[in-house]
Amino acid sequence: MPRSVKGPAPDVAAGIARLEGYLLAQGRLSEARREAEEFADRMPWLTTAQREDVVSHYVQDRIALTRRVLAALVARAGELRQEYTERYEELRRRLVCGSVAALLCSAALCAAALLAR
Repeated sequence: MPRSVKGPAPDVAAGIARLEGYLLAQGRLSEARREAEEFADRMPWLTTAQREDVVSHYVQDRIALTRRVLAALVARAGELRQEYTERYEELRRRLVCGSVAALLCSAALCAAALLAR
């Protein structure tokens, strides 16, 4: 029996998401390494070992900063999702109550009009 074409299977989607995350992380790592190299280039008096040490520390600091920023973004996204879900539920409740009230008023007016005949 053929599958309906709605999108990739959950395991495929998860694999694609992991691959995308890996590629993004590698891009950030390359960017941090490039910036570290540029930073170390401004200190020509460093020995080769010192230069490698400065580059390594710079990259580690950048990775740590990126992780903290991403963790904060994930936390904020969760907070916003919760907040918007609560707002949506409240608006939905109001809409349903308003619709039921309007329907009841319409029914009452129709009944009153029929009884007045």
